Amino acid sequence: MPPPARPTTRAYAMWGVGLLAYAVAVFHRSSLGVAAVEAQERFSAGAAAVSLFLVLQLAVYAGLQVPVGVALDRFGSRRMILAGALTMAAGQLVLALAGGVPTAVAGRVLVGAGDAMTFISVLRVVSFWFPGSAAPLITQLTGILGQVGSIVAAYPLVTLLHATSWTATFLGAAATGVLVFLLVLLALRDAPAGSTRPQAPDLAQLRHGLVETWREPGTRIGLYTHLVTQFSGTVFALLWGYPFLVVGQGLTPGTAAGLLTLLVLVGMGVGPALGRLCARWPLRRSVLVFSILAATATVWTVVLLWPGRAPLPVLVLLVVVLGTNGPGSMIGFDYARTENPVERQGSASGVVNVGGFVASLLTILAVGAVLDVLTPGVSTDYDLDAFRAAFSVQYLFWAIGLAGVVRHRRRLRDRLARDGVVLQPLMVAVRRRLGGEGPTG
Repeated sequence: MPPPARPTTRAYAMWGVGLLAYAVAVFHRSSLGVAAVEAQERFSAGAAAVSLFLVLQLAVYAGLQVPVGVALDRFGSRRMILAGALTMAAGQLVLALAGGVPTAVAGRVLVGAGDAMTFISVLRVVSFWFPGSAAPLITQLTGILGQVGSIVAAYPLVTLLHATSWTATFLGAAATGVLVFLLVLLALRDAPAGSTRPQAPDLAQLRHGLVETWREPGTRIGLYTHLVTQFSGTVFALLWGYPFLVVGQGLTPGTAAGLLTLLVLVGMGVGPALGRLCARWPLRRSVLVFSILAATATVWTVVLLWPGRAPLPVLVLLVVVLGTNGPGSMIGFDYARTENPVERQGSASGVVNVGGFVASLLTILAVGAVLDVLTPGVSTDYDLDAFRAAFSVQYLFWAIGLAGVVRHRRRLRDRLARDGVVLQPLMVAVRRRLGGEGPTG
């Protein structure tokens, strides 16, 4: 049975429960980033070792995207969100009690596994409870409002960490996961009464679908779009932004936490605008991608070349631009949605989601390695030049992502030309649109 023509009050209630579960997953995901300096001190570890915590977490997240999608079709959203909440709570418990690097890494791996089960499961709740006309907006709002978890990590968690102890802080984080588990268990339902669950594909169907998904240039431009727009903001928000601002730029912890919160708030504001632009100009989405990439690379260049510590307004500008990265990466999913048939939407989204997270984890690891090389010994006293060199590794991944977007945009446009679609020059299309001549792409 399809969703009702208009969203019901119960549909919004189900979405609210799923949204809370996703926000808590983002909180768990972000919790180590604001505690990176304390983690190095607690575990007597260098930057590369702390990077490894998050690298393995993101590697597990990215690697589980397709398997989780298959399990989601078989077991439903409720069971997957429950499993994710318990897994993340277990990970935070392990981290709270950890006394060494190997145990702490195991905790973050559990967090990554539980996180991987949550977002796409919540999107499936949306698809079952909301009609097609409302689902795109609710999906966008899910991604945006879920980032409130980052704010909770930036403020209450930092406050608790400074007021109490490492163990007490992460025990509290684990308890939050248990509370979400209980709420989902009691309140969430996969779909309205009478809805039928689609059959899970068998292995042969899954294999064929993945091959066709990968052959689709729309999937590949989605992957490179997600890669080139997401990783810089993710690396900054999840781990290295806070140390860079506090240790490298000399800001107070409160100011740094405020800037990380601003990053999230900018993303909340930019997301709906980008969604509307993609809907209005579906054949010009790459222009948005190139604009976000250009702005990000330019502002980082200014900050990295600034003589001495950058002024606060320049750092605010950096954070504002990085705030566009997360919403920009959602354009990759829009490519996957419009260029793949319905039966391949899950695998296409999974492939796209791998791009940004693989780039993020490699960048996190590279930044930590450069910091360790330039700051020998177990120390968190990095100088600004070490941070400049470390963050310069981003240019390699921007180049890779840009090349992938350009190549597969060309393939998409060649296919449009074979189908008889004439893509006008951008300024001509803008003038026609502003003149009210109808959609021009």
